[in-house]
Amino acid sequence: MKDSGVNAERADADDIEEAAAVFMGLRPRLFGIAYRMLSSASEAEDLVQEVWLRWQTTDRAAVLNPAAFLATTTTRLAINALQSARVRRETYIGPWLPEPVDTSADPYLGAERGEALEFAALLLMEKLTPNERAAYVLREAFDYPYSQIADILHLNEPAVRQLVSRARKHMAGERRTPVTAAAQKELLTTFITAARSGDMAALERLFTPEVTSLSDGNGAYQIARRPVVGALRVAKFMNAITWFWEGLDVEFATMNGQSSAVLRRDGKVYGVLTISASTDGIDQVLWILNPEKNAALPRRVI
Repeated sequence: MKDSGVNAERADADDIEEAAAVFMGLRPRLFGIAYRMLSSASEAEDLVQEVWLRWQTTDRAAVLNPAAFLATTTTRLAINALQSARVRRETYIGPWLPEPVDTSADPYLGAERGEALEFAALLLMEKLTPNERAAYVLREAFDYPYSQIADILHLNEPAVRQLVSRARKHMAGERRTPVTAAAQKELLTTFITAARSGDMAALERLFTPEVTSLSDGNGAYQIARRPVVGALRVAKFMNAITWFWEGLDVEFATMNGQSSAVLRRDGKVYGVLTISASTDGIDQVLWILNPEKNAALPRRVI
């Protein structure tokens, strides 16, 4: 009997080990789905941990396709979490921006494709319904077949095609043709140089007429709580806050698949700055200055 008990324990240990191996092999994709759904690395990590806990207690012998099962669990949990997150964001002070992730090191995202990852895309997806967002992410970022997305969302295939079509139209309708990665980095670098000196003329030349500056600080002291819109107004705003750059070190990194500046003061991360741009110039200046969103950056940025 004692031997049987030992053998049973070994079998259980082997089973959990195998379950862990399967899960860890799929974890980058699961995190990629969760992050694109929630725009928050910390919330995505918590969600993926919940998926792991559910995977441990699942009758895995009855699961024919672990990858499909785990993707389905992740997506459905993300839809529920997104609905709750939107309620919480109603009390957020000032503009809300996605939590940045370092995609140069790429410890988690590891997705096959970079779609639906840049800040501008994540902001646009905030306006989609949870089901539209899920369908768009699964199709555009991970190339899931419509039939599998239908199974995940408990919908028929024509309904899923309609969701993806609506999402694509929304994304395409509000985005101009983005510049190349090299051009985006050059514009960011030029913007920082002009902003440091308060050169309004140089700043205006970089901007589209309707450029918007968004600062995410959740009510933190001396951080703008309203969007600043228009080339002249944003240039004046930059000119008025040249003091902001005093004692600030700038370290360039690839965040969310695009060049960004990690801002450090006294060696500590103060915030992240990035821009989105089209061939017409910079159309968004994004300041992520909420300490909670940047808390993990020292270990993420290499």
